Amino acid sequence: MLSSHCSNQQQQRHVLWDIPFPRNRTYSGWQSMVNGSNKKRLTRGNLQRLRTGMNSSAAKTDGVNHVAAASRTSTTQSEATTHDDKLIQHYVPTFVMLPLGVVTAENVIVDKAKLEKQLKELKAAEIDGVMVDVWWGIIEARGPKQYDWRGYRELFLLLKKLDLKIQAIMSFHQCGGNIGDSARNKEYLSLGVDHLPLFGGRTPVQMYGDFMKSFRESMADFFESGLIIDIEVGLGPAGELRYASYPETQGWAFPGIGEFQCYDKYLAADFKEAAAKAGHPEWELPDDAGEYNSRPDQTAFFRSNNGTYLTEKGKFFLTWYSTKLLLHGDEIIDEANKAFLGCKLKLAAKVSGIHWWYNHPSHAAELTAGYYNLPDRDGYRPVARMLSRHNAILNFTCLEMRNSEQPAYAKSAPQELVQMVLSDGWKEGIEVAGENALARYDADGYNQILLNARPNGVRPAMEREKKLRMYGVTILRLTDDLMRPNNLDLFKKFIRKMHADQHYCPELSKYGHAIERLERSKPKLRTEELLEATKPSEAFPWDGETDMPVEPASVFARLLKTILSIFSD
Repeated sequence: MLSSHCSNQQQQRHVLWDIPFPRNRTYSGWQSMVNGSNKKRLTRGNLQRLRTGMNSSAAKTDGVNHVAAASRTSTTQSEATTHDDKLIQHYVPTFVMLPLGVVTAENVIVDKAKLEKQLKELKAAEIDGVMVDVWWGIIEARGPKQYDWRGYRELFLLLKKLDLKIQAIMSFHQCGGNIGDSARNKEYLSLGVDHLPLFGGRTPVQMYGDFMKSFRESMADFFESGLIIDIEVGLGPAGELRYASYPETQGWAFPGIGEFQCYDKYLAADFKEAAAKAGHPEWELPDDAGEYNSRPDQTAFFRSNNGTYLTEKGKFFLTWYSTKLLLHGDEIIDEANKAFLGCKLKLAAKVSGIHWWYNHPSHAAELTAGYYNLPDRDGYRPVARMLSRHNAILNFTCLEMRNSEQPAYAKSAPQELVQMVLSDGWKEGIEVAGENALARYDADGYNQILLNARPNGVRPAMEREKKLRMYGVTILRLTDDLMRPNNLDLFKKFIRKMHADQHYCPELSKYGHAIERLERSKPKLRTEELLEATKPSEAFPWDGETDMPVEPASVFARLLKTILSIFSD
């Protein structure tokens, strides 16, 4: 029986790519097919803080009452009523992503006692909730339409007990294909078979739809209680709307340009048909675009001077390739909208932060992934426009990265990329959220996230008509490293700054996030309407640095930091 929290409208279909499994086990179950992905930890040395006699005074000079005890209980009702009416409007809810294998292939929670202890510590740090991959390969492992939700129901009950909101990812991709994942890749499922009944009479879209319907029915009580507030719709490898163009398990290494993913018989036939309709039956798929680890100027397709990507044939191919991905995402999110129609939640989709070669004229790595983005063509605003008809959140990655941290030879520009994509979302009138691409626990990374979360700061923005603020941020991920005392102390400061120096606020409406029942998506946009959004425009301005850094602003704290840096050299 469906939850009263959701309407009784018929539930339909969902997403695509392949069957996932964590923990170094690869399951073919319905022929798992895609490169999935996750994030590699970025190791950075954390300076030891001087503790004796200094912690209390440093905390006072920071201007925020930080609570050091890990066992601190959650905010009381009286505290929840003391929010500053102006500052609370700049509150950015912050979530922590749970480990990929928090529910094992055997459908049980890994070390539940340890997990509960860690979640209590994070709750004491005043996080707003968690994000969790809901793996199709675990749930439907026993056979077609045989769903087993035991492990996830047990997990959700634990999260409900701790009063932690849930962002649930419908994870249809293979676990283990993104940068740093330990599991193995499988071949990706071509977009060309979205509607082919190749799996026991079911199409991929129908299989995902059946899964979504079962999730909604089986988790009805969690929807009704408001525990699940966000469904991120998996749309490709790593759950991202992109082609599986740079799989580490097939030999790719940063900063390789990746490879186009359209040479299977289904997409090859689709391209030939499209070329013939355009009056060029002689055109073939690119054969001059290099290999996974090529550099742009090592290829005829991406070279700076007269590359194939600048020719009529190249432009036609790239338009076809990127549009296929865009329409795929649009259709799958539409099916998700039907599946969750009437539920109190927001839909979201993730876009990958492919920042390497952004400063090369060809933007080669973006092009192979399906983002037709060039200096004179916006490859991301069409995605935002597509999401706008579903009132879906655009979730972007690499929020923590700065240009100065990237190797010069990769011609990376993560700061400009983030600024561009977030601006595109805001211009199309949708909410934008984000996450870090690589795990890190330092002030520089946190401060860059804070800057992107509120590009024009807090206090100056109070007087402005347009207040740029991200809808939410998710931190990758819950690990033993994050829970180390020094890292956890800094993380608590980060959470407080994300909350604009306010305590945790359980009332979403106080900071403008009241969630309404999901309504039907708007009518489908014509391809021409989507492509109109490719016209480039200036991004919104960003401040040089956040006005709410995690580092203490006092003279004492600056002196302490200087002393520590001297002894660490």
